[in-house]
Amino acid sequence: MAMAMGTFTAKGGFRIDSEDQSWNQKTIFPYSLYLPMFQATVKPRRPRRQRLIVCAASDSSTDGAKGSGTTARGRRLVKIREDKRKRDYDRLHNYPSWAKVLENACKYDAELRALLGDSIGNPELMRKRVEERVRQKGRDFRKSKTGSVLAFKVTFRDFNPLDSYIWFEFFGSPSDRDVVLFGSVIQSWYVMGRLGAFNSTNLQLANSSMEYNPCYDVDKGFKVMPSSFHEISDIEFQDNWGRVWVDLGTADYFAIDVLLNCLTVLSSEYIGIQEIVFGGQKIGDWEEGMTNTEYGYKYFKI
Repeated sequence: MAMAMGTFTAKGGFRIDSEDQSWNQKTIFPYSLYLPMFQATVKPRRPRRQRLIVCAASDSSTDGAKGSGTTARGRRLVKIREDKRKRDYDRLHNYPSWAKVLENACKYDAELRALLGDSIGNPELMRKRVEERVRQKGRDFRKSKTGSVLAFKVTFRDFNPLDSYIWFEFFGSPSDRDVVLFGSVIQSWYVMGRLGAFNSTNLQLANSSMEYNPCYDVDKGFKVMPSSFHEISDIEFQDNWGRVWVDLGTADYFAIDVLLNCLTVLSSEYIGIQEIVFGGQKIGDWEEGMTNTEYGYKYFKI
């Protein structure tokens, strides 16, 4: 039986030693003859790759989703991201242009920003809040003073102080706030007349000088025949017109002067009045029996 063994020599060769039981033979081969063979068969070692395996803890909430590879928290996060993506898409493609205008205006208008509040981003809620403000305060809801710099016109048309309407033409349809303010003035006027305030027969101080400590005669004032406002109706509004029916009773025309004095300041500071007509059955485009609020009808109960 023969054995062969190869080793590298110091002079750059490769030696094969062959041995058997009967003879010994040594043969030296050139090193360059076997170098390509070793280069082709000896391959460098590749670094071993390491895997990171993360195992999620078992949870009873995920029993229904076994095999999906997700957790309940992960699914919630995915849903949140999907909802946000949908909102962003709707905001870019389906968001109303008027809502964008309002949002941009909020940057420079503190009152509008306070009005919209947490409704920004919800066009339907934004629309409802703006409509409510316009209904309560008028169309120009940013205007603090809504009076008129022009004096109103006063006309009498067969005015009967015991049975007549007083008509009021405004510059625009009064808001709910205007209705309450105007109605309160007329109501106060009626209460004063009901208590006998409009009695020209007892004007002791009207023509007196206040420089010499005038004296008021209470007995004379007590003996004067009282003059009382009798009746008044609720105040009705249709668009930019309003009316109230009155029965002045025994009150003097002095009551009309007092009313006009009050309405002069009211018109210049708060509610612009264009014309006041005493008497007449129909003024402007007033429609009898029309009490539908959707068509601009409003009223103030005295």
